[in-house]
Amino acid sequence: MFIEIMDTTLRDGEQTSGVSFARQEKMSIARLLLEDLKIPRIEIASARVSSGEYDMATQLCEWARKRGHIDKIEVLGFLDNGASIEWIRSCGARVMNLLCKGSEKHCTFQLKKTVQEHIADIKRAIQKAREVGLKVNLYLEDWSNGIQHSPQYVYQLVDALRSEAVERFMLPDTLGILNPLQTLKFCRAMRRRYPELRFDFHAHNDYDLATANTFAAALTGIQGVHCTINGLGERAGNAPLTSVLAVLHDQVKATTGVTENMVNKVSRIVESYSGVRVAANKPIIGESVFTQCAGVHADGDNKNNLYYNDLLPERFGRKREYALGKTSGRANIRKNLESLGIELDDESIQRVTQRVVELSDKKEMVTPEDLPYIISDVLKHQTIAQHVKVVNYTLNLSQGLKPVAVLAIDINGQVYEGASTGDGQYDAFVKAIRKIYKEQLSRTLPLLTNYTVNIPPGGRTDALVQTVISWDYNGNVLKTQGLDADQMEAAIQATIKMLNIIEDKEQHITNH
Repeated sequence: MFIEIMDTTLRDGEQTSGVSFARQEKMSIARLLLEDLKIPRIEIASARVSSGEYDMATQLCEWARKRGHIDKIEVLGFLDNGASIEWIRSCGARVMNLLCKGSEKHCTFQLKKTVQEHIADIKRAIQKAREVGLKVNLYLEDWSNGIQHSPQYVYQLVDALRSEAVERFMLPDTLGILNPLQTLKFCRAMRRRYPELRFDFHAHNDYDLATANTFAAALTGIQGVHCTINGLGERAGNAPLTSVLAVLHDQVKATTGVTENMVNKVSRIVESYSGVRVAANKPIIGESVFTQCAGVHADGDNKNNLYYNDLLPERFGRKREYALGKTSGRANIRKNLESLGIELDDESIQRVTQRVVELSDKKEMVTPEDLPYIISDVLKHQTIAQHVKVVNYTLNLSQGLKPVAVLAIDINGQVYEGASTGDGQYDAFVKAIRKIYKEQLSRTLPLLTNYTVNIPPGGRTDALVQTVISWDYNGNVLKTQGLDADQMEAAIQATIKMLNIIEDKEQHITNH
């Protein structure tokens, strides 16, 4: 079964609060929809909105004509004595989606006309449109209310128009009031009463049921459904293209001709144009929806893909990821190592896993980009004996005063305390250590020769920081590194590693 998608991002989607696409953005979206996604039909504008909208529609129609897409371009028109028809014709479009009233209340209270008068207006508009070469689809605005509360009005309207030159009768849930059972019932009633007509279903998401209602409509044999990229639209938005595609392909077993593996790319571009951010947990396109967090899930994926379903990320131009954090197990680490092309033995993986858990206790998330830094930190220093440990420290930073460091460190089982000021917090910390070694141990420390800070890609304020410090130790270069979400803590780790290395060397010399 083939179900025809009509995307209305450029018309209905632009009714999202705060969203107004620039002309070049609309041109870009149209190209993405028609040529990358291969959407069969797109609704690009409402007639008579503005001169800027007319210029855009004219330019877009000219491009579509040259590319062989002109019959896929549709424009919303109104019952306005032919003004919309002329607007659409002159901008170069060939299909008008004519808006009429699908409920008796709208006809009576908004138009203040009888159903017979409204039918006559519609017939005149259809005739005028056909005379100038336009095809006509008919929107039955507020149909969902009409079919519930004034079904005889709906039937009288469609009975009178079924023999007119209407390509498609489009059934909108204008206020997003339907549930799937109602959608199934009412769409089935329309299909059974008018088996010769083509119907589209147009869902809104006020009850978060737009995708479910689209699914129900498709089950009745409705031939077309309407969507927007990222679910853009007035109020709670429209049915999102990505979710509808997945449901139609997997649950209805329908074909649409739409290119699934391009949807993530298009979603991101429209997200940037619209300024409306996609929720991280939004199905198909959310940032985290293909990320396994629990270690048991990663382990199951290693064992015959136990936690996969039909929504494989590759279908939608994405890839599966395995989060690194407190709930990560070795299986998560292994999956991330595989993607980086890194092989580690079981003991090293266990140490890296332990370090990931420790770091995630200090920050919200450890990312795959952090992993090489963590591995380097763990493997380079895993053999260093723990002769020196920080027992406690405080760092004070006040405007107009030099930073102060007060610390206590355990050196070979003996606790020493020291304090110092410095030109910065880290300088004060190192000077306090130097005082302890000089005044209480009668020893000198290596000189710091270089200090570098590396932040993994991403630019987040909570990103891990790798601090690499070079020391001059008796004429030799000694490098140590620290890794932490806090830059100061990372520098302190690198310093303590240096102290352990020289302490280990001093003991080795003493013992020999």
